[in-house]
Amino acid sequence: MELNNGRYEIGGMLVDDLCKIAGAPVYVYDTDIMARQVRRLRRAFAGIPLRIMYACKALSNVSVLRVMKGLGTGLDTVSLQEVELGLHAGYTPDEILFTPNMVSFEELRTAVNLGVHINIDTISVLERFGHEFGSRVPVCVRVNPHIMAGGNERISTGHIDSKFGISIHQMRHVQRIVATHGIHVNGLHMHTGSDIVDAEVFLQGAEILFETAAMFPELTFVDFGSGFKVPYKPDDISTDIEELGAKLSARIAEFNASRSTPIEVWFEPGKFLVSESGTFLTRVNVIKQTTATVFAGIDSGLNHLIRPMLYNAYHHIINATNPTGTPRIYTVVGYICETDTFGWDRKLHEVREGDILAFLNAGAYGYMMSSNYNSRYRPAEILVHNGTAQLIRRRETMDDLLRGQIEATL
Repeated sequence: MELNNGRYEIGGMLVDDLCKIAGAPVYVYDTDIMARQVRRLRRAFAGIPLRIMYACKALSNVSVLRVMKGLGTGLDTVSLQEVELGLHAGYTPDEILFTPNMVSFEELRTAVNLGVHINIDTISVLERFGHEFGSRVPVCVRVNPHIMAGGNERISTGHIDSKFGISIHQMRHVQRIVATHGIHVNGLHMHTGSDIVDAEVFLQGAEILFETAAMFPELTFVDFGSGFKVPYKPDDISTDIEELGAKLSARIAEFNASRSTPIEVWFEPGKFLVSESGTFLTRVNVIKQTTATVFAGIDSGLNHLIRPMLYNAYHHIINATNPTGTPRIYTVVGYICETDTFGWDRKLHEVREGDILAFLNAGAYGYMMSSNYNSRYRPAEILVHNGTAQLIRRRETMDDLLRGQIEATL
């Protein structure tokens, strides 16, 4: 979001005009930012065979998936529904990786029939998969490297107590299962967590995957997951992608030089590609001063953006209506019948009832984690592309709340 001539714009479109399209609250996504992030990642790893698999759990609106497809990314999915959305958006099965966790075996069968890449993270599932499919269907094995990484315990996935992946210490067992059933292991995968700043975490994980790779001669790719941290505050730190690219590319080149067939390197960025592209626009309903606090109450709540309440995540807030007002301290809260606080003691340009407050870095896990709590409607979504704005999801109505309900005869 940029301030031009005293008015805020997103992708060249005035915030006021965007709110007129769908009202507030509304999620707005700028495709220029998505394209910038894809280019940045490609430049950082320009010297190696790279495949970017967009982790669509971050934002799976079909229009966004088509943008990512146009930018040349593959798709990382964690549910059959995401697989089907990807196919609907135009991805081919060989461009989609299916990485489920704790799902029924029937889901894996369905994914096999759809022809997508299969990623398995449990020994018993691998054994059953081998018994049923043998060498006919190649698989990727998700390794738990026992590396504690990530900005919050709820988004750290590679530590010893994580439910994700097969322990690195169980690889000998995996070898036995692979040999017994003739399983074709074509990939190794790890994902240690999100909001990782230190490049050394990826380098440490790379060594684990490279050592494990010797066990699987048919390997064609290694997947490092993602977890790149993006800046949430004006002075926030983030993953130095360029430093990571330089260090990891050198190690990968060295590894590939020792092999007759070079491996391809996959990453699964989600937040890195779409977080900064998204802005959540809300309108102020009430300014309420108590004995201790001045509240700015908005027309949204944890039903639309739960990250601050669930992860204690920070989203920078801007008064998009009054950018030159006197700075004052506000606690920004929602309209849900819970303590749904977006930010305590935020310095904002004077907030008045009716002003538009903009939450930055709202592209990842904003709409995707929204709900109908308190029987509220989910908001609309807008895509800004090449200087034009398109409504890509309408605001819900009462019909949406009633759809699927069957009224009992009492």
